[in-house]
Amino acid sequence: MLQSFILIDEFMTTRSATSSEPSLALRTEDTQGKECLPDEILKDLGFRIYTSSNMKEISFIIPKIDAVLLSVGPEQVTDWRIRLLAQRSLPIFWWCDKQTFPSNECKMDGGIDGLIGPTMSPLEIHCALILGVNHYFQRTEWHQEREQLLSKLEERKWVDQAKRILCEIKGISEAESYDFLRKQAMNERKRMVDVATSIVKVYQILQDQNKGGRKR
Repeated sequence: MLQSFILIDEFMTTRSATSSEPSLALRTEDTQGKECLPDEILKDLGFRIYTSSNMKEISFIIPKIDAVLLSVGPEQVTDWRIRLLAQRSLPIFWWCDKQTFPSNECKMDGGIDGLIGPTMSPLEIHCALILGVNHYFQRTEWHQEREQLLSKLEERKWVDQAKRILCEIKGISEAESYDFLRKQAMNERKRMVDVATSIVKVYQILQDQNKGGRKR
Protein backbone atom coordinates (compact mmCIF):
# COMPACT_ATOMS: atom_id res chain seq x y z
CA MET A 1 0.00 0.00 0.00
CA LEU A 2 1.10 3.55 -0.63
CA GLN A 3 2.79 5.30 2.26
CA SER A 4 4.84 8.08 0.72
CA PHE A 5 4.73 10.45 -2.25
CA ILE A 6 7.04 12.84 -3.99
CA LEU A 7 5.13 15.98 -4.91
CA ILE A 8 6.32 17.91 -7.94
CA ASP A 9 4.51 21.23 -7.71
CA GLU A 10 5.25 23.78 -10.42
CA PHE A 11 2.66 26.14 -8.94
CA MET A 12 4.01 26.29 -5.39
CA THR A 13 5.50 29.77 -5.93
CA THR A 14 2.25 30.99 -7.48
CA ARG A 15 0.22 29.71 -4.55
CA SER A 16 2.58 31.35 -2.06
CA ALA A 17 2.42 34.67 -3.92
CA THR A 18 -1.37 34.68 -4.01
CA SER A 19 -2.02 33.29 -0.54
CA SER A 20 -2.52 36.80 0.87
CA GLU A 21 -5.07 37.60 -1.86
CA PRO A 22 -7.67 34.79 -1.81
CA SER A 23 -9.85 36.48 -4.43
CA LEU A 24 -7.02 36.23 -6.96
CA ALA A 25 -5.90 32.71 -6.12
CA LEU A 26 -6.92 29.96 -8.52
CA ARG A 27 -7.65 27.30 -5.93
CA THR A 28 -10.51 25.56 -4.22
CA GLU A 29 -11.09 25.84 -0.46
CA ASP A 30 -12.74 23.44 1.92
CA THR A 31 -15.81 24.22 4.01
CA GLN A 32 -13.68 25.73 6.80
CA GLY A 33 -11.92 28.14 4.42
CA LYS A 34 -8.63 26.29 4.62
CA GLU A 35 -6.61 26.13 1.44
CA CYS A 36 -6.76 22.67 -0.13
CA LEU A 37 -3.14 22.21 -1.15
CA PRO A 38 -1.89 18.83 -2.42
CA ASP A 39 0.78 18.30 0.23
CA GLU A 40 -1.55 19.27 3.08
CA ILE A 41 -4.33 16.98 1.89
CA LEU A 42 -2.02 13.96 1.61
CA LYS A 43 -0.37 14.69 4.96
CA ASP A 44 -3.81 14.89 6.60
CA LEU A 45 -4.50 11.43 5.18
CA GLY A 46 -1.34 10.07 6.81
CA PHE A 47 1.02 10.00 3.82
CA ARG A 48 4.67 11.04 4.03
CA ILE A 49 5.37 13.78 1.50
CA TYR A 50 8.63 14.84 -0.13
CA THR A 51 8.51 17.96 -2.29
CA SER A 52 10.95 18.80 -5.07
CA SER A 53 11.10 19.94 -8.69
CA ASN A 54 14.85 19.45 -9.04
CA MET A 55 15.93 16.23 -10.77
CA LYS A 56 19.15 16.02 -8.78
CA GLU A 57 17.18 16.09 -5.52
CA ILE A 58 14.53 13.77 -6.95
CA SER A 59 17.17 11.16 -7.80
CA PHE A 60 18.02 10.92 -4.08
CA ILE A 61 14.38 10.95 -2.95
CA ILE A 62 12.84 8.57 -5.47
CA PRO A 63 14.16 5.30 -3.91
CA LYS A 64 12.30 6.20 -0.69
CA ILE A 65 8.83 6.82 -2.10
CA ASP A 66 5.91 4.74 -3.34
CA ALA A 67 4.25 7.09 -5.85
CA VAL A 68 4.46 10.46 -7.59
CA LEU A 69 1.99 13.33 -7.53
CA LEU A 70 2.40 15.85 -10.32
CA SER A 71 0.99 19.32 -9.79
CA VAL A 72 1.99 20.65 -13.20
CA GLY A 73 0.31 21.90 -16.35
CA PRO A 74 -0.92 19.32 -18.89
CA GLU A 75 1.83 20.26 -21.35
CA GLN A 76 4.46 19.32 -18.72
CA VAL A 77 3.04 15.96 -17.69
CA THR A 78 4.64 13.88 -20.45
CA ASP A 79 8.09 15.40 -19.93
CA TRP A 80 7.97 14.81 -16.18
CA ARG A 81 6.66 11.27 -16.60
CA ILE A 82 9.51 10.35 -18.97
CA ARG A 83 12.15 11.84 -16.69
CA LEU A 84 10.74 10.12 -13.60
CA LEU A 85 10.37 6.72 -15.27
CA ALA A 86 14.00 6.95 -16.35
CA GLN A 87 14.81 7.00 -12.62
CA ARG A 88 12.30 4.42 -11.40
CA SER A 89 8.96 2.91 -12.36
CA LEU A 90 6.26 4.20 -9.99
CA PRO A 91 2.52 4.98 -10.00
CA ILE A 92 2.03 8.55 -11.22
CA PHE A 93 -0.93 10.66 -10.15
CA TRP A 94 -1.94 14.11 -11.35
CA TRP A 95 -3.20 16.84 -9.08
CA CYS A 96 -6.14 18.35 -10.94
CA ASP A 97 -7.30 21.88 -10.06
CA LYS A 98 -7.88 25.21 -11.82
CA GLN A 99 -4.16 25.81 -12.20
CA THR A 100 -3.09 22.43 -13.54
CA PHE A 101 -6.26 21.90 -15.60
CA PRO A 102 -7.40 25.39 -16.60
CA SER A 103 -9.89 24.46 -19.35
CA ASN A 104 -11.96 21.62 -20.75
CA GLU A 105 -9.70 21.55 -23.81
CA CYS A 106 -6.72 20.18 -21.84
CA LYS A 107 -5.69 16.66 -22.80
CA MET A 108 -4.53 14.03 -20.34
CA ASP A 109 -1.32 12.06 -20.71
CA GLY A 110 -2.06 8.38 -21.29
CA GLY A 111 0.66 7.32 -18.83
CA ILE A 112 -1.07 8.88 -15.81
CA ASP A 113 -2.46 6.29 -13.40
CA GLY A 114 -5.00 8.49 -11.63
CA LEU A 115 -6.29 11.94 -10.72
CA ILE A 116 -6.61 13.61 -7.33
CA GLY A 117 -8.41 16.92 -6.82
CA PRO A 118 -8.93 19.43 -3.99
CA THR A 119 -12.69 18.89 -3.79
CA MET A 120 -12.40 15.12 -3.28
CA SER A 121 -13.30 13.62 0.08
CA PRO A 122 -10.79 11.38 1.93
CA LEU A 123 -12.79 8.32 0.84
CA GLU A 124 -12.76 9.44 -2.79
CA ILE A 125 -9.00 10.04 -2.64
CA HIS A 126 -8.36 6.59 -1.15
CA CYS A 127 -10.53 5.00 -3.87
CA ALA A 128 -8.68 6.98 -6.56
CA LEU A 129 -5.33 5.84 -5.18
CA ILE A 130 -6.37 2.18 -5.06
CA LEU A 131 -7.69 2.31 -8.63
CA GLY A 132 -4.56 4.15 -9.74
CA VAL A 133 -2.21 1.58 -8.22
CA ASN A 134 -4.20 -1.23 -9.86
CA HIS A 135 -3.99 0.61 -13.17
CA TYR A 136 -0.22 1.01 -12.70
CA PHE A 137 0.30 -2.72 -12.13
CA GLN A 138 -1.87 -3.59 -15.14
CA ARG A 139 -0.03 -1.08 -17.29
CA THR A 140 3.43 -2.29 -16.25
CA GLU A 141 2.40 -5.93 -16.72
CA TRP A 142 1.15 -5.13 -20.23
CA HIS A 143 4.38 -3.26 -20.97
CA GLN A 144 6.49 -6.23 -19.81
CA GLU A 145 4.44 -8.65 -21.90
CA ARG A 146 4.83 -6.36 -24.91
CA GLU A 147 8.60 -6.15 -24.42
CA GLN A 148 8.84 -9.93 -24.11
CA LEU A 149 6.82 -10.39 -27.29
CA LEU A 150 8.98 -7.91 -29.20
CA SER A 151 12.10 -9.65 -27.90
CA LYS A 152 10.80 -13.04 -29.07
CA LEU A 153 9.96 -11.61 -32.48
CA GLU A 154 13.46 -10.15 -32.75
CA GLU A 155 15.01 -13.49 -31.76
CA ARG A 156 12.84 -15.29 -34.32
CA LYS A 157 14.06 -12.89 -37.00
CA TRP A 158 17.73 -13.72 -36.30
CA VAL A 159 17.06 -17.48 -36.18
CA ASP A 160 15.12 -17.40 -39.46
CA GLN A 161 17.92 -15.44 -41.17
CA ALA A 162 20.53 -17.88 -39.87
CA LYS A 163 18.47 -20.84 -41.08
CA ARG A 164 18.25 -19.38 -44.59
CA ILE A 165 22.01 -18.79 -44.64
CA LEU A 166 22.74 -22.34 -43.50
CA CYS A 167 20.35 -23.74 -46.10
CA GLU A 168 22.17 -21.76 -48.80
CA ILE A 169 25.74 -22.49 -47.68
CA LYS A 170 25.39 -26.09 -46.52
CA GLY A 171 22.69 -27.14 -48.94
CA ILE A 172 20.53 -28.54 -46.15
CA SER A 173 16.81 -28.34 -45.38
CA GLU A 174 15.23 -25.81 -43.03
CA ALA A 175 14.62 -28.53 -40.43
CA GLU A 176 18.28 -29.59 -40.62
CA SER A 177 19.46 -26.01 -40.30
CA TYR A 178 17.33 -25.62 -37.16
CA ASP A 179 18.85 -28.78 -35.68
CA PHE A 180 22.31 -27.45 -36.52
CA LEU A 181 21.62 -24.21 -34.64
CA ARG A 182 20.19 -26.09 -31.67
CA LYS A 183 23.16 -28.47 -31.40
CA GLN A 184 25.65 -25.63 -31.88
CA ALA A 185 23.98 -23.68 -29.09
CA MET A 186 24.17 -26.70 -26.78
CA ASN A 187 27.83 -27.32 -27.60
CA GLU A 188 28.77 -23.67 -27.02
CA ARG A 189 26.42 -23.32 -24.04
CA LYS A 190 24.77 -20.32 -25.61
CA ARG A 191 21.26 -19.36 -26.52
CA MET A 192 20.18 -20.31 -30.02
CA VAL A 193 19.55 -16.66 -30.88
CA ASP A 194 23.15 -15.80 -29.95
CA VAL A 195 24.52 -18.46 -32.27
CA ALA A 196 22.12 -17.36 -35.01
CA THR A 197 23.13 -13.71 -34.59
CA SER A 198 26.82 -14.61 -34.89
CA ILE A 199 26.20 -16.58 -38.08
CA VAL A 200 24.19 -13.75 -39.67
CA LYS A 201 26.74 -11.08 -38.77
CA VAL A 202 29.72 -13.12 -40.03
CA TYR A 203 27.82 -13.86 -43.23
CA GLN A 204 27.06 -10.16 -43.72
CA ILE A 205 30.73 -9.25 -43.18
CA LEU A 206 31.83 -11.82 -45.76
CA GLN A 207 29.22 -10.56 -48.21
CA ASP A 208 30.40 -6.95 -47.76
CA GLN A 209 34.04 -8.03 -48.25
CA ASN A 210 33.15 -9.90 -51.43
CA LYS A 211 31.31 -6.89 -52.79
CA GLY A 212 34.28 -4.68 -51.97
CA GLY A 213 36.64 -7.09 -53.71
CA ARG A 214 34.53 -7.15 -56.87
CA LYS A 215 34.42 -3.34 -56.98
CA ARG A 216 38.23 -3.17 -56.86
